[in-house]
Amino acid sequence: MMNLAAEVSGSLGSIGYGLAAIGPGIGVGIVFGNGTQALARQPEAAGLIRQNQILGFAFCEALALIGIVLPFVYGK
Repeated sequence: MMNLAAEVSGSLGSIGYGLAAIGPGIGVGIVFGNGTQALARQPEAAGLIRQNQILGFAFCEALALIGIVLPFVYGK
């Protein structure tokens, strides 16, 4: 039983990042989905809506980038 845990521990960082990437992926989908709906409802506000979409996308992707870096910082 201990040998199996030792063999699996080498790829736990990649599994953890895969699970951590789910949140930013959902966030990006929500940002662009709601932005598209807002553009359909008020096309005259396209500049402001697009600006907010890009800002929301940047915040979501920052979480994904932090998730990539953390296994290297806290890894063995």
